[in-house]
Amino acid sequence: MKGVLLVNLGSPDSPTPKDVKPYLDEFLMDKYVIDVPYLLRALLVRGIILRKRPEESAHAYSKIWWEEGSPLIVLSERMQQKVQPLVNVPVSLAMRYGSMTIEKGLQELSDKGVTDVLLFPLYPQYAMASTLTILVKAEEIRKNKFPHMKFTDVPSFYNKPDYIKNLADSIQKHLVGFEYDHLLFSYHGIPERHIRKTDVTKSHCKIDGSCCNTPSPAHEFCYRHQCYETTKQVVKLLGLPEDKYSLTFQSRLAGDKWLEPYTDVEIDNMPSKGIKKLAVVTPAFVSDCLETLEEIAMRAKEDFEANGGEEFLAVPCLNDDDEWCQTVANWINDWTK
Repeated sequence: MKGVLLVNLGSPDSPTPKDVKPYLDEFLMDKYVIDVPYLLRALLVRGIILRKRPEESAHAYSKIWWEEGSPLIVLSERMQQKVQPLVNVPVSLAMRYGSMTIEKGLQELSDKGVTDVLLFPLYPQYAMASTLTILVKAEEIRKNKFPHMKFTDVPSFYNKPDYIKNLADSIQKHLVGFEYDHLLFSYHGIPERHIRKTDVTKSHCKIDGSCCNTPSPAHEFCYRHQCYETTKQVVKLLGLPEDKYSLTFQSRLAGDKWLEPYTDVEIDNMPSKGIKKLAVVTPAFVSDCLETLEEIAMRAKEDFEANGGEEFLAVPCLNDDDEWCQTVANWINDWTK
């Protein structure tokens, strides 16, 4: 029997330091997120980051928390609930980090008699710290707890025409009535070394401005290329001129060389360049979360206005958009044929 496991990032159980700390520990101790030797990672995370970060993050979470709970969890659940009636197989939801574990999701499917699982990471672009860690963790759990199960992985869908159309339509819908000067595509940042580590050719990814535009097998797993490709295809559908949009990367940690240009730096400088009305879209996420609701819709907006910006619009993620849910259902139905 077939079934589907949708997997998103995750969330602490509450916006309190008590719940944020173990969540951050699980997240940041993941070797695919901070990819340094274990002892150095433990020293960095448990010896430095977790001394201050839980309180800071809990404060940020508290600003976006809904009555129903974490926005990321609630929105993912709404999406799952819309997709389920559109398909003929069970659809479960899990998170890579936090209490909604992949193991619980697989158990839910197993209890329904599922043995053939479509593993669906909810990330359009492939990255070690998102897609890969989900696939590795799920396979580890399968071997230990569900050896009778078989997995089929959904590849990154950054350039699938129906996804691109959903994203372009959603952006266009939310921009109605907003006379923007500029549309910024802000993607989650990753260290540059992650790009080189996922380069299957071991030589293509130079991050020099040209490699992402030169055809290569490396692009199947290159986050940077896939971000630029998503943007290029959405921009083409929207008919935007080159001077009307740009691409940046957000949410970096200090101490490493991360993908550039940086979202916060670029947004701060935009008003001085004549960009007074800014719209920001975040296509690395399909569900609104801390990085979109607090970092962009609140902090980036404040910084933009403090530097002379006049109007700021954070375009929502696809979330439980009807067209997007139908697209996901279509992909599932194609798999079940």
